[in-house]
Amino acid sequence: MIDFHLDLRSGVSPYQQLVQQVQRALRLGLLSVGDQLPTVKEVVSKLAINPNTVLKAYRELEHLGLVTPRPGVGTFVTQSLAGESLAAHEPLRVELRAWLAKARAAGLDADSIEALFMTTFREATEVTR
Repeated sequence: MIDFHLDLRSGVSPYQQLVQQVQRALRLGLLSVGDQLPTVKEVVSKLAINPNTVLKAYRELEHLGLVTPRPGVGTFVTQSLAGESLAAHEPLRVELRAWLAKARAAGLDADSIEALFMTTFREATEVTR
């Protein structure tokens, strides 16, 4: 099951953060078809947000064809976003963890690591377009 979290500094609305987290989990194979999302009540309790925010996120995911609600039962994944490259994820994850350890050893804090990664990522994706 997915474990939602909110980043209040991101500038992204809470409902959109929930949508993005489900999409990410689907791309990474962390959620599969048939998996149940946390109930609205569970998300509200954990994140201390308005139930309408969670409902809006779940409706958006339903509109995207990724989940379907089952009244009285819950919301379930109906489509995966994991591609054929899913098998390549684990070796890359191992390398990324090693890189993160090197960055921490070099004295970078979490914000600096994220900034370095995102800047490099954007530069690399601009070159490949």
